[in-house]
Amino acid sequence: MNRRESLACLLGTAAATASAQTTAAMSLSSAVDAVVSLVQETVAAGMVNAAALHVQRGDEMHRHAFGTAEPDSMFLLGSITKPFTALAVMILSDRGELRLSDPVMKILPEFSEGDRAKVTIAQLLTHTSGLPDQLPDNNAMRARHAPLSEFVAATVRTPLSFAPGTRYQYQSMGILLAAEIVERLTNQPLPDFLAETVFSPFGRKRSVLGVGSFRKDNLIPMQTDRAAPEAGGGDPTAKDWDWNSDYWRHLAAPWGGGHASAGDVALFLREFLAPSGKILREAAARDMVRNHTPALGADRGLGFQLGAALGNGCSPAAFGHPGSTGTLAWADPTTGTSFVLLTSLPRNLSGALLLDPASDRISEAGG
Repeated sequence: MNRRESLACLLGTAAATASAQTTAAMSLSSAVDAVVSLVQETVAAGMVNAAALHVQRGDEMHRHAFGTAEPDSMFLLGSITKPFTALAVMILSDRGELRLSDPVMKILPEFSEGDRAKVTIAQLLTHTSGLPDQLPDNNAMRARHAPLSEFVAATVRTPLSFAPGTRYQYQSMGILLAAEIVERLTNQPLPDFLAETVFSPFGRKRSVLGVGSFRKDNLIPMQTDRAAPEAGGGDPTAKDWDWNSDYWRHLAAPWGGGHASAGDVALFLREFLAPSGKILREAAARDMVRNHTPALGADRGLGFQLGAALGNGCSPAAFGHPGSTGTLAWADPTTGTSFVLLTSLPRNLSGALLLDPASDRISEAGG
């Protein structure tokens, strides 16, 4: 059986098994066992090179590593990075250094032409600013190893797709400007701010935006032959700027360049399940996972995705994020469950193959 046939077979098996299990809720332990078996099958079939799973409900915790990964291996998180950037903004809000209702131009005065002057900081975090996901010349910029400052300058000049606050449109470039706000107010790079205020003080020793003090060989390589178009799409000429390149790993893109272990991502999520007040005031933490866009047909918190889109059994209160690099993480306050699955296989394949079936099983699991 070739690789393509293996994929089709595994996808069919996953769908059939998930369908069969909807008739009766599994215990959490049994659901984890089923997910472990599914991941092991994909690794044995040569589809997935590395994966790490972390599931927790109360005192019950399950940790597993697969393929070339170890339990504390660090994966490229993709858009799970976005809540980290949003948290940095919220820390400054908590300190009184900005208000979410402030216009972006208050801190980025160059972002003031036309409707740009109306965009608020909150709209950058809820994907309602009108900015695009990726810039039109994204690939060309990455190919010439453009620094983040060039991405910021280009984003500031990019026309809005709609009047701010009137629609939802997923927008990585809004998160980029949110990061720029943090850097201008703190006079330090966002990776350093996160390391000092979030990662190091709270025991997250396997988390970093960019590479930081880690070596590239500390990080799980991506299976870039299956990557998204904006990451090279498997184009052999993109090797010096794709997800595995020194350029991308060190760029520290605030919308998708974070690295962490599954355990560290779980720690991050669980801080919002039961806010300790050590990072944010409880009210600010609750605000991050509140639905800010119900009138726009979207379920978005501040940096977070919300609700059943994360897993069939997730409640409307669930919060988390997927990543195009092949990652998915969420926590659900109604059950106290957190789920993290990080893989080396891009989401355009691992979504249907692993991430979504695994998430559905855990979110639907009983006590």
